[in-house]
Amino acid sequence: MRVVAGSAKGRKLHVVPGHGTRPIVDRVKTSLFDILRPRIEGVIMLDLFAGSGSVGIEALSQGAAHCTFLDLSVQAVATVKKNLALTHLSERAEVRCTDAFRYLRGTQRSFDLIYVAPPQYKNLWVAAMQLISERPELLRSPSAESEGRSESGLAIVQIDPKEYRTLDVGEFHETRQRRYGNTLLVFFARASEPASG
Repeated sequence: MRVVAGSAKGRKLHVVPGHGTRPIVDRVKTSLFDILRPRIEGVIMLDLFAGSGSVGIEALSQGAAHCTFLDLSVQAVATVKKNLALTHLSERAEVRCTDAFRYLRGTQRSFDLIYVAPPQYKNLWVAAMQLISERPELLRSPSAESEGRSESGLAIVQIDPKEYRTLDVGEFHETRQRRYGNTLLVFFARASEPASG
């Protein structure tokens, strides 16, 4: 597993010991960031269930302004910190050993991008998206103080295709899916406010 582009391109990343995480494979990460590249510069990101931190670190490498990494596993948090040090990206990151759902319920921060890649087959992605839909302010809308950004915030879910189901998530709507073998990426955007004029 490596950083595929940007300032830390080519750096090999540590993986979390054991079998509790499912790291994103490089070809899926490459495809994901091909989609995100036009909007990644300067974004504020939240990496839920961060594991090794590979996705958030990729975002930082490719120009994201800041990433908050959350994981309940002490080993995962230690791995994220090691990988941030290895890629010299620690200054633009916050790493917290905490429950993702508690954080989503309590934080007052807003993000441009939330990445949701929980342990498989536990419906945690559904619970996370429902919680995000209950607190839409977690994702910035284009009308927020977004420094000229015209895009709405994005939540991206990484799951096994067998886990997928259609969700009613309030102000959010599913905008696209990309399937790569046994990995499915599902993109949700916060609905834009009507344009004036």
